Amino acid sequence: MEPHQPRRVTDILKFSDRGDIDEFIAVLRKFESGELSPDAFRSFRLARGTYGQRQMDVNMIRVKIPQGVLTPHGLEQLALVADKYSRGYGHVTTRQNVQLHMVKLDKASEVMELLAEAGLTTREACGNTVRTVTSSAHSGLHPDGLFDVTPYGLALTRHFLRNPICQALPRKFKIALSCCATDCALGAIHDVGLTARTRVGADGSVEHGFRMAVGGGLSTSPEDAHLLAEFVPARHLLAYCEAVVRVFDAHGNRQNKARARLKYVIRKQGWDGFKALWQSALDGIIADGRLDKAIDVTPLSTAVPPASTAAELAAAAAGGDPPALARFRATNVQRQTQPGHVMVAVRLDRGDITAAQLRALAGIAREFADGTVRATVDQNMLLRWVPEHRVAQLHAALSAVGLGEADAGRLADVTSCPGSDTCNLAVTGSRDLALALTRKIREAAGSGAAGAVAAADNLVIKVSGCPNSCGQHHIAGIGFHGTVRRLGGKVLPEYQLHLGGGIDGNGATFGRHIVKVPARRAPEALLRLLELYARERAEGEAPHLYFRRVDEALVKAAVKDLTDIDEGSARPEDYIDLGSEQSFVVAIGEGECAT
Repeated sequence: MEPHQPRRVTDILKFSDRGDIDEFIAVLRKFESGELSPDAFRSFRLARGTYGQRQMDVNMIRVKIPQGVLTPHGLEQLALVADKYSRGYGHVTTRQNVQLHMVKLDKASEVMELLAEAGLTTREACGNTVRTVTSSAHSGLHPDGLFDVTPYGLALTRHFLRNPICQALPRKFKIALSCCATDCALGAIHDVGLTARTRVGADGSVEHGFRMAVGGGLSTSPEDAHLLAEFVPARHLLAYCEAVVRVFDAHGNRQNKARARLKYVIRKQGWDGFKALWQSALDGIIADGRLDKAIDVTPLSTAVPPASTAAELAAAAAGGDPPALARFRATNVQRQTQPGHVMVAVRLDRGDITAAQLRALAGIAREFADGTVRATVDQNMLLRWVPEHRVAQLHAALSAVGLGEADAGRLADVTSCPGSDTCNLAVTGSRDLALALTRKIREAAGSGAAGAVAAADNLVIKVSGCPNSCGQHHIAGIGFHGTVRRLGGKVLPEYQLHLGGGIDGNGATFGRHIVKVPARRAPEALLRLLELYARERAEGEAPHLYFRRVDEALVKAAVKDLTDIDEGSARPEDYIDLGSEQSFVVAIGEGECAT
């Protein structure tokens, strides 16, 4: 099959602007010469995607990837930057971006230039701006989706990117679009959550629109988004969203950044007060008519491989699947609405992907899919429009570069923030706990606990290195967030467990705090909880629903010997964080999330 490229990529997926890079170079020179204060420069560079990290004299560069859509050229440029300026790999985030760590500040503009060659930008990937607009990676293809929300997300991105109204907001502002009623893009924890809706007009025509909820969020004070409008006509989408941004800009707390998100505006104003402010802003926007316009819903790509024929499917099935491929097909492959094509999830360990894998994935996207790849909100990648009969060949190509693992979106696919590996605010090494949990699950699957692991296969596990929930632990069936325990004059790393969280069409449910467990004992605690579920669940009861209602006393009893420790019973390894060989030290620095 001949390689193919996405249609009009320079028009549809180009977000870079040479002026951003020139401005960054000029402002950096002012900072280096002393003309610009460190605080002023920090605010500037954050809004350009350049973020401080735990290590001195290096930065994390966050690449803004609207809705996670990447072209092969984009993947190749990310690989080039990872090799030349970072540490040889990129990190896919829960907001469909890619982060590159350990970049020297004086090389940031060179990174931006390389990214810009593929239309990629770092502009407003961080800072007090409208951040990357996220959406369902399977939008337009999922059997339960109403319509493709991607064009609407792109329209929102273009409207707010570099828009003067949102360059210095009180805090960050996040928007997500779901194509399914289940809120698959997690809109319930966003400042604006949009869920696809349709209605039939008097003439029988079907109108696209969105259910709109606002004021959701996580961090240390999680809140479910509030329903603002049951149906927002697509032509008014930009106006409705801009009205929310304008209210946030006018009424957000600029004195206390810890209380500056939109949810705090709603709490202060009251729901009726907030709605009145929003309605007033919306009326003004609609009155001037500038945002009353249809949105271009042209598909991103027309370079779709031919669908599999009945003969091709029969020939592929005749060979049978070896065990690894059978598991991959069961967990990573999903049928599209369009017959003969499937979506294939590429599982990334903790969201990490090496430069070599990025390059290989670019070639795979050209050969097997529609010429694009989508980063997902669970830190994986998704290939779309794969001919169904080519799954075995695709799996072989992925496996050759270490990307053929099964279990995408399943129990062993643990989500994690970067943790104390690079983040100043992190308490613990969340990445190492995620790895340890995955290993424990896989070991248990081959032991006497296999039944408990299999029963909970669709349970979501998420890990954060601190209470701020970058790893989204609040909405996990079992979530972990890093904290510390003091025993005498020593401290040991531990994790607060959150049980029963999740998001569905009814909104967000946040996990209950029940017990804390030392870091090195957390994998065993997880296994105990899985075994508890397997023993005690009701017939047909999903694991996250069981952990939502299980009696706290049962949970505490199941892990009592792991959690009840004192100076006398603590083991030497309890004082050492996972992934480390040194005694644990609390080393929390000044974060830039709220700058």
